[in-house]
Amino acid sequence: MPLPITPDAVISFWCDAGPKAWFRRDAEFDQAIRSRFETAHLEASRAGFEAWRETGEGALALLLLLDQFPRNLYRGSAHAFATDPMARDVAEQALVEGFDLASPPALQPFFYLPFEHHEDPVSQARSVELFSGYAERTGETDYLRFARFHAELIARFGRFPHRNRLLARVSTAEELDYLANGGFQG
Repeated sequence: MPLPITPDAVISFWCDAGPKAWFRRDAEFDQAIRSRFETAHLEASRAGFEAWRETGEGALALLLLLDQFPRNLYRGSAHAFATDPMARDVAEQALVEGFDLASPPALQPFFYLPFEHHEDPVSQARSVELFSGYAERTGETDYLRFARFHAELIARFGRFPHRNRLLARVSTAEELDYLANGGFQG
């Protein structure tokens, strides 16, 4: 019988994998998430862990389940973005509670990424603001660089062109040219 999913189990798995695994394509890592956490992701997507929102650790675990894990679980599919609105809602509440600043610096970005993932200029501005504060606190500027890059894409296209095919959207000629000439592929 599998062990029950706890916030600590989710966060420990993520921390053990570390930054080298978090943002790269790796079928083995994707499969590890699938085998250990796909059921938990689905439960979170049905609001099954709502009580977790009340603690910093719980909110962080929810953000991983709703924002990060689907990008691994459903890579190359619209399902990768399906729980993004839920993640933004959790992140918004967590920020009000100050859970981001109470978390270890290496994990604080996961409270901010749901805003960076949103195809909306207001969320993009929020992401840049949050990552600017993070950069000031930690000296780490890579996240801010990516936040600015995502904000520039939304300012230019109003959406992320690399998602068009997955979301069955018709790409504009400018988007097709951007993607064909080495533009960000996700």
